[in-house]
Amino acid sequence: MSAGWFIVVAAMWGATNPFIKKGSSGIENVKEDGKVRQFLMELKFLITNWKYIMPFLVNQCGSVLYYLTLASAELSVAVPITNSLTFLFTIISGWFLGDKIRHWETYVGMLLVLAGVALCVSDKI
Repeated sequence: MSAGWFIVVAAMWGATNPFIKKGSSGIENVKEDGKVRQFLMELKFLITNWKYIMPFLVNQCGSVLYYLTLASAELSVAVPITNSLTFLFTIISGWFLGDKIRHWETYVGMLLVLAGVALCVSDKI
């Protein structure tokens, strides 16, 4: 059943990636003298921006769940499932937010990812 938890982790990571990207827009406009002040002002910009911090926290909860689930899972299955499905969930979430899927190859790639995950899971059942 740990495969199910890795799908949940992938959904948490992938679904939040486009929101984190959107929430961090505007950081390029933060300008300060000195590298340390620049870093601190960028950090302040991100921490005080709820559009960034909320998906970031959900993403980090996914990381905690991943860590906890790894204790009882086979790494040869856990890592490919989680990372490949994260990619898939990122594309789908971005699409819901208005990102365009520009090439048909993306759809083929998504199907191949699903097929690969299905093979990994079926081999271990």
